[in-house]
Amino acid sequence: MTKTVNDFYTRQEARLLREFDRLVKEIRQPISDQYGIERAAEMVQSAREEYRRLLPELPYVGGEQPFTQFVIASGWFLALYRVMQAQGIGIHEIGKTTFQLSRTYLEHVPGFVRRFLGHMTFSSRYLRKLQRRAQESQTHPYPRGYVYSYIPGDGVNFDYGVDYHQCATWTLFQEQGATQLIPYLCACDYLYSEMLSWGLIRTTTLGEGGDRCDFRFKRGRPTRVKSSVIDFSAMKPADKH
Repeated sequence: MTKTVNDFYTRQEARLLREFDRLVKEIRQPISDQYGIERAAEMVQSAREEYRRLLPELPYVGGEQPFTQFVIASGWFLALYRVMQAQGIGIHEIGKTTFQLSRTYLEHVPGFVRRFLGHMTFSSRYLRKLQRRAQESQTHPYPRGYVYSYIPGDGVNFDYGVDYHQCATWTLFQEQGATQLIPYLCACDYLYSEMLSWGLIRTTTLGEGGDRCDFRFKRGRPTRVKSSVIDFSAMKPADKH
């Protein structure tokens, strides 16, 4: 795939590295518990350097949130994947570590912030903006970005839905030869749904061979997300408070 050169992320390198350092501060403990303090410190430092190197490669998606943050987070996990893979760690262990680190990161977000974000996901203002952006995405303004459709709710089974036909994270990981990690990142949507009360149902994803990612949201409903790599039934309920 031909990539468009864009310095959006490199112009923000100092800020993005500070953000990476804050992330590491929150997730350092589970990494240290699993790999030991010394090895974890080496992995984190190497991942930071790899992340800095990857910044020019991240897809530009217009600079607006939340999609830009999704791309930035994809860079975090791609960097960690590269470092762990270089140390001979298998994909299932890397994937499980990625999933656990995502959970730890979300649990460090204050409960009132999570409740606010969850509420805003169903607000009329957010949904109007989502519909407009969905229409714009279908003109392919960003070749490596997201292309998606807004699905109006049926009043019973879901409040609204989104079908993703192209995903910037999937594109990035294809380019970087890291598609085996994608199913574990897709599984992290379970965590977001649980902690933000999305009531997400999703049956297929691009990352696991589907023709789209079919998100259906109904506020407060139990999460039902299929995954070929993570057993959600074995997990304790997420802390939403």
